[in-house]
Amino acid sequence: MSNPLLNFADLPLFDAIKPENVEGAVDTLLGQAENALEQVAQDGFPAEWQAIAKVLDVATERLGRAWGAVSHLNSVADSPELRAAYNAALPKVTEFWTRLGADERLYAKYKAIDTTVLNPSQQKAHANAMRNFVLGGADLTGAAKARFAQIQERQAEVGQKFSENTLDATDSYALFVSAEELAGVPDDVQQSARAAAEKDGQPGYKLTLKMPCYLPVMQFAQSSTLREKLYRAYVTRASDQAMGDAARFDNTPLIQDILALRREEAQLLGYTNFAEVSLVPKMAESPAKVIAFLRDLAARARPFALKDVADLKAFAAEHLGLSEPQAWDWPYIGEKLKEARYSFSEQEVKQYFTAPKVLAGLFKIIETLFEVRIRPDTAPVWHPAVQFYRIEREGTLVGQFYLDQPARNGKRGGAWMDDVRTRWLRPDTGQLQTPVAHLVCNFAEGVDGKPALLTHDDVTTLFHEFGHGLHHMLTQVNEHDVSGISGVEWDAVELPSQFMENFCWEWPVLRHMTAHVDTGEPLPRALFDKMVAAKNYQSGLQTLRQIEFALFDMLLHSSHDPAQDFMPLLNAVRAEVAVLPAPAFNRSAHTFSHIFAGGYAAGYYSYKWAEVLSADAYAAFEETVHSDGSHDIETGRRYRKAILEAGGSRSALESFKAFRGREPNLDALLRHQGMRA
Repeated sequence: MSNPLLNFADLPLFDAIKPENVEGAVDTLLGQAENALEQVAQDGFPAEWQAIAKVLDVATERLGRAWGAVSHLNSVADSPELRAAYNAALPKVTEFWTRLGADERLYAKYKAIDTTVLNPSQQKAHANAMRNFVLGGADLTGAAKARFAQIQERQAEVGQKFSENTLDATDSYALFVSAEELAGVPDDVQQSARAAAEKDGQPGYKLTLKMPCYLPVMQFAQSSTLREKLYRAYVTRASDQAMGDAARFDNTPLIQDILALRREEAQLLGYTNFAEVSLVPKMAESPAKVIAFLRDLAARARPFALKDVADLKAFAAEHLGLSEPQAWDWPYIGEKLKEARYSFSEQEVKQYFTAPKVLAGLFKIIETLFEVRIRPDTAPVWHPAVQFYRIEREGTLVGQFYLDQPARNGKRGGAWMDDVRTRWLRPDTGQLQTPVAHLVCNFAEGVDGKPALLTHDDVTTLFHEFGHGLHHMLTQVNEHDVSGISGVEWDAVELPSQFMENFCWEWPVLRHMTAHVDTGEPLPRALFDKMVAAKNYQSGLQTLRQIEFALFDMLLHSSHDPAQDFMPLLNAVRAEVAVLPAPAFNRSAHTFSHIFAGGYAAGYYSYKWAEVLSADAYAAFEETVHSDGSHDIETGRRYRKAILEAGGSRSALESFKAFRGREPNLDALLRHQGMRA
């Protein structure tokens, strides 16, 4: 039987890929890529962009697509067999990419390319490639080069283990409780917990640490004892503070390994610390500039955060009998104060956001603003819940995407967009390859035959990931390495995603994407007005929380000694930034997958950095909105062409200025978050 991972005729054969396919496919594709490298590296091979692409890029793109399919399944359909196959192949794949990025012969070939004959996209891709050769160790020799390669392989191995520990620590926890203990928890959450217990053959209700269960319990459960149990389990996951058998997933030694490896890598490349390496391909110029940006924003947000805390404490004492609230009480207090102040609850709102209706509303705004059509499509999928769609413009295929919404065991937490394949005018066939994306979330499932209900935060998450997807799929760049999100500075890549979140607060958009789960009635305007009034509720606290993570990340990778315990640094950052103290046992760093297993190392600040860009970009739509509340299509067209279609073919600042006519400023962000003094 042919190996489905070696079939590149169209879309991945996700329903046919088995763990036993991984080794053979990887070995075959590595062999082909190796042969391509040797062919291109020969003295007689022309130092020409298209000639190299036709041989080497075609081979490495196939390897990337197949390994991408394996990595994706490892994230959304983890099993012991797949994990073993993935981990067995990971060192070989990492070794090849490391060696390719540091190959002196290939580096020399790229240096010899006449860039004057390249088009602008190719010139940008070439400049990126030259930079990446240096960052990939191409200038290193001898023992330093060999050690650099060892570091890359070890980092991949340790990062994967960090991710596995985080997933396993989350999946392994279960707390079975009675109906009495769940007093206050929304009915749909209770029904899901009851169904989960029945599936396990257990009485009562099964609570887990997955977000669709954990968060509503923390927000609504009347029992402080129950909230404390769940909170302790959640914030000690994969750490030395985990209770009982869960301590086997402790990520402490892995974090120390990762930090030491990154520092050594940076020093081999001639940098003082890893943060300096991380910032080379980003917009921010130095760790000091990022730290100053974060501290400035923290200073602006702090007065609002202190007011948030004062309000919470006063309300808790007066109305809830909590004179000394603990860490596990704040979400509950926050939700109760929100209900009292704005006369609505998240539970009330959630009844109107059924997943199918939300998706239809999302598609409507995308189709209107960006002049495309989204239609259902068919493709092999890895789970029955996965949906597949195509995007067309004037009847022509632009891109396609998989949408995987529900949380389940074996699927890592969070939400993300990833590429299946990239838009590319293929040098081997001369045909245009259209882009395909994965859009993955972790929402609650529907119960009792009803559609899944989303919180407004879930809706925002969905819009966010679609922003990434549109950046990937609507690109008009034909050069693989700068098409879509490829080549976009990491601290600007969140611009299109955060930009889309703004539409979740617009009445003309929301009224098309709500229908009460029982009555089918749309969201009442009065309830929407209450939501808008509460939009910036605790925005000061939320801003400081993001800055706490971002500042810890940047200091960890710039001034921290990897040989020392990192917890004192985290505690120092909390003391500087946070206005709600974290318990001594809180180990949030131990599941900080963004920076230890997800590509955001010394880059978590990107969310706040890009928020400045996205808020300012959205302000252009506010400035041109029509009297009936509808958006100006010409503004949408300019945004699409300047930002989405340009992809990574030019700097993010150039793209922003092409759309906005000037450099970004902070005013729109502060205004949107109610923090302009």
